[in-house]
This record gives sequence, structure tokens and C-alpha cells, in this order.
Amino acid sequence: MVSMGFAVPDDFERMWADLAPVGRSASSGGYFRQPFASAERELAAWFAEQCAARDLAVESDAFGNVVAWWRPEGSASPGVLTGSHLDSVLDGGAYDGPLGVVSALAAVDELRSRGFVPGRPVGVGVFVEEEGSRFGLACLGSRLATGAISWDQARELRDRDGVALGDVAEGGGPGLLDDVGVFVELHVEQGRDLVDRAAAVGVASGIWPHGRYRFDIAGEANHAGSTRMEDRRDPMLTYAMTALAANKQARVLGERATFGRVEVEPNGTNAVPSRVTAWLDARASTEEGLAELVETVSRQAAERAERDGTAVEVTAESVSDAVLFDPDLAARLAADHAGGDWPVLPTAAGHDAGVLSAAGIPTAMLFVRNPTGVSHSPAEHAEVPDCLAGVHALAETLERLAR
Repeated sequence: MVSMGFAVPDDFERMWADLAPVGRSASSGGYFRQPFASAERELAAWFAEQCAARDLAVESDAFGNVVAWWRPEGSASPGVLTGSHLDSVLDGGAYDGPLGVVSALAAVDELRSRGFVPGRPVGVGVFVEEEGSRFGLACLGSRLATGAISWDQARELRDRDGVALGDVAEGGGPGLLDDVGVFVELHVEQGRDLVDRAAAVGVASGIWPHGRYRFDIAGEANHAGSTRMEDRRDPMLTYAMTALAANKQARVLGERATFGRVEVEPNGTNAVPSRVTAWLDARASTEEGLAELVETVSRQAAERAERDGTAVEVTAESVSDAVLFDPDLAARLAADHAGGDWPVLPTAAGHDAGVLSAAGIPTAMLFVRNPTGVSHSPAEHAEVPDCLAGVHALAETLERLAR
């Protein structure tokens, strides 16, 4: 396809096929695309090649966040930015992040193929370590790019192997987003709202407040056979009750609580543990609800620790406030399309869009239907026709914003 002298590179399906094998586990079918590791770096190189094929002007910061600009002659700042991330959770799905990046490139192709010339620059961005699956802080790249966290704070973060962030990245800080006037992120839906509404595309209204909290539970190591049950100071018992309490309280309050990561010392089959470290992911519809949920679970953990002869310390590692996307922008993007208005819905999942919104950049999100409703899992999915509908929706959105 050729238009205005521009040869459209790979279409959406070809680009998606290129990414499909990168970082994929042969056993589970899930993806391991950890920041600054081989699979994620391969995707970063792929993105650079795609930008070069489109003659986009690539800008990056010391952390590795990238924005590739389409700046036709005569276009005036501030620009319209779209994009997402390329990293994954451990054993994650294919669509969370990369769908937004591939769709952004395909949307630029669509606009160019039909001869649209934007009056404002259009950028495609990739943020590093969105998931927080390696260094523990979600949306780390966008937090650095907006100044929400300083490099001096971030550089001391360590992964599970004890590697410091400062040993794999050169730095990071504001500046890359100075030319951005509005941000639109396309993402696979992480839930079944669009399935229930029989809609391929939706618009986000906001993001629930959420956080990650580390529970350090100290006990006393001892022999599993020779130590009487009543003589034990077993941190595993404290953790087990805490996990059950979190589940119960989240159900009672109508919120979300998950213990998905646990480390045990010394991790021996025939030993009472000396320490259990567990991470709580908590989310709620309001900031007050989140505080109540975490306070209740922490209090019940402390009460159980007193009975078990253990000690518990709770540390908030990452907390994100509620995000309300610009309601006028959301309504504008949702209304008056050929197929009717797109539905507007909230999400309980965190995104780079939330960080940019909190930094004062007008922000919106588009969701693409996920028929399984499953995310952060190999079962995460989106049908090709829905993905193509998402590309068209994003192209239409960019055209509205960049005229």
C-alpha cells in the first residue's frame, strides 16, 4: 500500500507475528519479558527498526524510555502521544503492553495511508518496566519520565537476585515528555466488561487506587520433627492466616486483595521457617477503601503474630492514588462513531496512562475486548478483528486530537 510517497511497512498481523515468539515459554505458553533482559531488549530493538522504517524521529532518555515522533512540516507543538510498554509480568500474556505499541504503529500507518497530515506532532512511546515485575515498582519508566520518582531513589531498587537498578540502567529523569500535550494509551481489557456489553472497544473513565505492600514476618528456625507444635514460633502460620484474612476482607468490602509472591527462609522441607516475606497487592474503588482494607489486614496480621510468637512489619513499597481521566476528553473520544458511542468504563489495573495523568498531562485510554477476561496469564487474548477495530479506533482518536 502506497500513499503520498509513503510505503506502509508491516501491517498489524505481520508485526504481531514477529513479536509472538519473543520471550515465550515453551512449557507454559506465557511470556517472560523482563526489563533490561534479552527478550525485552530484543523487542526494544524491533521497535527501533519499525520506527526507522517509518522515518519517525526517535528520542530517548537515559533509562531507555522512547518516543518516536511523526512531525510533518508545519505541525505545531504540543504533540499527541500514544503507545504503551513491551515488558511483561512473569509468565504473562502476549497482549498486555505490546498490543498498545503495535496498534500505535499500525494507527500511524492507517492515518498516513489515507493521506491525513496532522497539525500537531504524533508520537509513539514505549515506557520501560511498566509491570514492576523485576524491580518491584510499577510504571517505573513513566514515573521517572514525569519526575514522580527521582533517579537517586530508583537506582537503589533491587531485583530478586539482588541486582541494583543502577547496575543495569544509566539513569532517568524528566524531559522526554516536554513536547506532549495529550496521551492516549490503547490496552487489552483486563476483565470482561466489554464482553458483557458486546463491544469491541471501550474508553476508560479512571483507575482504581492500588498499592503493593511487603509483609516481613520473623519467627524462629527449628527442626520440623523434634520441635513440639506448642514450642514453635512459625512465621508461616502468621502468613497463612494473613492471606486468608486478606481474601475475606476484600470480599466483605467489595475490593481486591492478592498475595501472589512469597519468599521463605531457609526454605527447607524439614525446617520451621525463620522468616516469611510476602507481598500484598491491594486495590479498591476509593482511596479510603484502600486504606481501610490494608489497615484491617495489617491489624489482623499483627494480632495473629502475637499469638504465634512472631513479629510482622508492613512496608508500603508502591502506592498509586485514584486516577480520574479527563471526563471531557473521555466523553469526546467515546461519542459519535460510525458504530455508535463507545462504552466508558473504569479499570482496577494500573497503567502508564495513570502516571501521566497524575503528572498533569490530559490522558485517555482505549480498551480492546478480551474474550477470556483473563490477564497477566497465558490465557490473555484478543481476537484479530477486535485488535483491528482497536487500531481503527486509535487512528480515529489520533486524528481527532491532532487535526
